[in-house]
Amino acid sequence: MLPVTFNDFLPLLPALRHAPTRSVWLSYDLHADLLYINFGKPALATDTELTDDDVIVRYADEDVIGYTVLHASKR
Repeated sequence: MLPVTFNDFLPLLPALRHAPTRSVWLSYDLHADLLYINFGKPALATDTELTDDDVIVRYADEDVIGYTVLHASKR
């Protein structure tokens, strides 16, 4: 496996500036090939929506609290 460097994450910074909270948590499940993006500490969703591009949007009431990206390594 190739080492990951800080520069690999720099392209994310413009998107993170527009996140709904100051904290963004990222977690990747290698076996399921899922990327979890949470705004703030991971929390239980009250509703979810699956988009046409295989992203699950997670809500707490009307607020987006995170995304789950399916087939993350293929993006």
